[in-house]
Amino acid sequence: MAGFGIRLNRIFRKNALPVKLSGAVHSTWAMAAPMLLVVLTVLLMQRVLGFSTVSYVQRELFSCTLLYSFIFALLTAAPFNAVLSRYVSDAVYREADADILPCYELGLLLNVTLSCLVGIPFCLWQHFAGGVPVRDVFSGFCGYIALVYAFYSMRYLSVCKEHRRIALFYAGGLLVAFLLSVVLCRRFGWAVTRSMLFALTVGFFVIATLEQALVRQYFTRNSNRYKPVLQYFRRYWQLVPASFLYTLGLYLHNFVFWTMADRTVVAKSFVFAQPYDLASCIAMFTNLSATVILAVQVENQFDEKYRALSAQINGGRGRDIRQAQQRMFRTLAEGLENLVRVQSILSVVLFLACMVLLPQLGLSGSVMQSYPLLSAGYFIVFVMYDALIFLHYFSDVTGVLAVSACFCGVTGLASAAAAQLPAIWWGSGLVLGAFAGWSAAYARLRWIEKHMDAHTFCAGTLFPYGRGEKPSGRVFDRRGQDTKAE
Repeated sequence: MAGFGIRLNRIFRKNALPVKLSGAVHSTWAMAAPMLLVVLTVLLMQRVLGFSTVSYVQRELFSCTLLYSFIFALLTAAPFNAVLSRYVSDAVYREADADILPCYELGLLLNVTLSCLVGIPFCLWQHFAGGVPVRDVFSGFCGYIALVYAFYSMRYLSVCKEHRRIALFYAGGLLVAFLLSVVLCRRFGWAVTRSMLFALTVGFFVIATLEQALVRQYFTRNSNRYKPVLQYFRRYWQLVPASFLYTLGLYLHNFVFWTMADRTVVAKSFVFAQPYDLASCIAMFTNLSATVILAVQVENQFDEKYRALSAQINGGRGRDIRQAQQRMFRTLAEGLENLVRVQSILSVVLFLACMVLLPQLGLSGSVMQSYPLLSAGYFIVFVMYDALIFLHYFSDVTGVLAVSACFCGVTGLASAAAAQLPAIWWGSGLVLGAFAGWSAAYARLRWIEKHMDAHTFCAGTLFPYGRGEKPSGRVFDRRGQDTKAE
């Protein structure tokens, strides 16, 4: 994110609000480019291949396969994201580039193993209970695993500041997918949905292969030190459930509506609530730029104050340390305030555009009724996520776990209650869950500010952990005797 952040920082340093809005638009495109390219490719395939002429069951089966592949590729990666990111960050700080490739390989093995444990039973059920042909099941499963590979490698390429290449890889892979779908359908007579699914699977594998090749191009040395990676999972075990609960909370409100009586079931396997799912997808894209805006501010503003505080701790006076702390937390508050201001304006503009344009595209009814509250909910979610980034900065793994659990729990309970209300209130569950998570994150940041001295001076250890004889508790002997001899 650094290279991209420097480019955006030149925009955000200017105080003019229109200039900041242009930076927000630029960050939205950078963050959402891969997903938007996938959506545009699927829409283009549907238009060229005559997707509307296919039966309703086949259309929904294809859409559900794609939807489930994306959601569960993200969910199965969630337990490992935070710990692996922490390990890579520490390896970069130590300038131990040779330790990154073992982390990449071991993390990929864990991620793919969990994905297979979730995906294989579902695919067996899809074939034997739902009657879906084996080739379609296998094609969908391969596409799901290819997405797991692609999403996993993206995290390491972000360390290398290769956001442009990620977008180019997606563009190239999806171009291959589009051309292949046309050839399979028009030249070899494949069914429309089958050719689309197989072509997207090939495209995702192309993307994953290109990303993996670039990762290995950057990290050529391999220290073969896999044990320290596993030790990080034991040391920062709180990050495993925290990352999973946060990601689960993003989709838990959708899962709740999948259990309602008006849900749609396809092939006795796929369950979805189309109006609510579509409204939540649009609402998420409305607020997506907040994550990049905050990342730029953290990297180019807060990080500077954080390093200044560290420099004062290593040799400054008490008064200078307190002033550095005040400046750091002042920058944190200003960063969140600027984020809310810029993102709120951009979200309002996109919200009004959606309210005007979406009905002209045929979207109405419960989709448009539930969209406003869902948009507000995702706005609060991403602000809460930004507060979580600051908690990670202070290594407050307990606070991150508490905030994620609060967000996920309240979202699930509130969504279950909101599902019984009219469509206009469906998004209230996400709003309440996000607000509860944000309140917990804000309270935790305030607690850290009040206890910053204890966090700074009492969190470390004087002696490294290890096995052996306990050192003597005597630190000085006025008679001059050697304490080590005792």
